[in-house]
Amino acid sequence: MAARPEIAPAAIWKISQVMHEAVRAWQKANGQTAAPAWSRAPDWMKESTRAGVAWRISNPKAPPSAQHDQWMVQKKAAGWKYGRIKSGVKKTHPLMVAYADLPEVERRKDALVAAVIDALARKMR
Repeated sequence: MAARPEIAPAAIWKISQVMHEAVRAWQKANGQTAAPAWSRAPDWMKESTRAGVAWRISNPKAPPSAQHDQWMVQKKAAGWKYGRIKSGVKKTHPLMVAYADLPEVERRKDALVAAVIDALARKMR
């Protein structure tokens, strides 16, 4: 079996931007506070999205729960912890819980994230 072609770092950033905006649209459609637009998003948020996209590209068969686990590992390594309110200053986030404990809307968002990244990565190879 032939190895999959690598995706260029610039393409990963493009996928990250689309992914970020897809999540914003999901948040708006579900009555949640939407993240800022990519152009106004803080660097830590952009980097978090990029890391998640890169992880998914490297693990295309992983279930959405694994994507959430990866996100939590990344957040914990950056000093984040559970908190009722999301705060980039305090590094708290209400979704720092086990995947099974996420609300259904968040589990569906994780499935959307995987599907969008997979589709865009196939296009960029």
